Amino acid sequence: MVKNVGGIDRVARILAGLALIALAATEQVGLWGWIVGAVVLATGVFSFCGLYTVLGLNTCPMRSQTPPAQ
Repeated sequence: MVKNVGGIDRVARILAGLALIALAATEQVGLWGWIVGAVVLATGVFSFCGLYTVLGLNTCPMRSQTPPAQ
């Protein structure tokens, strides 16, 4: 599984997922809060979003492919 969720995107997903789960736990939102919150949290924790793969998006910074000079 190739990582396709980068730094700021990852933090935002984790915070949003936790917020939705907290709202669902306090009965401010319905069942959808648990489901969407868990999915958003998981995409942040694992740095992978299946929808990004389908759409060809990637917010993860690219790593250099060339070896360092000696």
